[in-house]
Amino acid sequence: MSPVVIALILFAVTYVLLLALPKWRSYVALGSAVIFSLWLSLLCSEVEFTFMDVLGSIDFNVLMMIAGTMGIVTLFIESKMPMRIADVLLSKFKNVKMAIVAMALFAGIVSAFVDNVATVLMLAPIALAVCKKQGISPVAPIVSIAISSNLQGAATLVGDTTAILLGGYADMTFFDFFVFKGKPGIFWAVEIGALLTAFILLFLFRKETQPLTLNDKTEVRDYVPSFLMIGVVVLLILASFLKEPRGGFWLGVYNIRNGLICISLLIIGLIINVIKNKNTVSIKAVFKEMDYQTLLLLASLFVVIQGITSAGVIDKLANGLVKLGGDNLFLMYTLIVFASVVISAFVDNIPYVLTMLPVVESVASTMNVAPYVLYFGLLVGATLGGNITPIGASANITGIGILRKEGYEVKATDFMKISVPFTITAVLSGYLSIWLFWGIL
Repeated sequence: MSPVVIALILFAVTYVLLLALPKWRSYVALGSAVIFSLWLSLLCSEVEFTFMDVLGSIDFNVLMMIAGTMGIVTLFIESKMPMRIADVLLSKFKNVKMAIVAMALFAGIVSAFVDNVATVLMLAPIALAVCKKQGISPVAPIVSIAISSNLQGAATLVGDTTAILLGGYADMTFFDFFVFKGKPGIFWAVEIGALLTAFILLFLFRKETQPLTLNDKTEVRDYVPSFLMIGVVVLLILASFLKEPRGGFWLGVYNIRNGLICISLLIIGLIINVIKNKNTVSIKAVFKEMDYQTLLLLASLFVVIQGITSAGVIDKLANGLVKLGGDNLFLMYTLIVFASVVISAFVDNIPYVLTMLPVVESVASTMNVAPYVLYFGLLVGATLGGNITPIGASANITGIGILRKEGYEVKATDFMKISVPFTITAVLSGYLSIWLFWGIL
């Protein structure tokens, strides 16, 4: 049996288990990574694969960025700033409908600069606080926050793990998402979708006209975490201007610069907190709230994707796509966008994007075209398609998990009443905008 067939079988089994065992996803991915590594390095003579290839396939920059952001978000929540923002929202809007839409739009703005999962972790406490003060169910507001954060996560380099993956793979800087090679970047396609989906949310919540009431204002315990959040965004932007060193030690530092920024700011925040409070409670809280499962899942999937790439699966998939799309770039673009929407509706978009980036690059190379319109189409389809179902994106899973802790079980039908019209609007607008910017102009 050829390495391609064996790798496809292993990969298919991995995906089935990821879907069937959501609570064990990280361990499924780890087991698959170990199997791929042992098979390719010890049993498959046709492929050269070593332990260094395993380490080299793991994007430590991405993992450090996510871990650092998670820790800072924990400090941010403990500072009571989310509750204070909830008070401000209550004071600015007259009814529940406007507050829900405002929170969703605010989640989108934040998510353009902070990972989607981190955004949900930051803003869900705000939504819960508003809903508790108003005596209403938090299900619809938190679902709206999750899907809105997924939409805007594709807007900038630091907005979501999928955007970070694309930026690293295509060697794009922060500002390339705004203007790239003299053309409008993906940011503008996302913002057009965000504008249109605001009207969708207003329609969906048109009956939520209960007046808001403002109670006592929450006192913020610590403003340092808020400055750390701002610092993450500012320093990541500045880091995108750094020139790549020629080699040596500084090249290694350059390759993990974003991760070092996030981890360093977290350490600074913890040191300040320990000095101020004269205890290590904050350190324990950060380590307790850290999502180790997601970090393990990502690290393992990096190895799995490298495994199927080394086995030749990526090239085979690319050739299959080229046969379907022929030499028609528009047909290929359309195929990638809507296939991504359907697939990522049921499969977490992070492993999907990890899988498809090298496929898209290979497709573009075979067609002898620049890959960027296909890259952006992949990101739009995969990021927005994940909004359709509760399991389609990590932010959705996170939001539903928060609601479950509060005693609310979210049915798929309830979720999709909001997500489907939102997603259809965002996908179509993004699809047309990207093609207008990059396929026609």
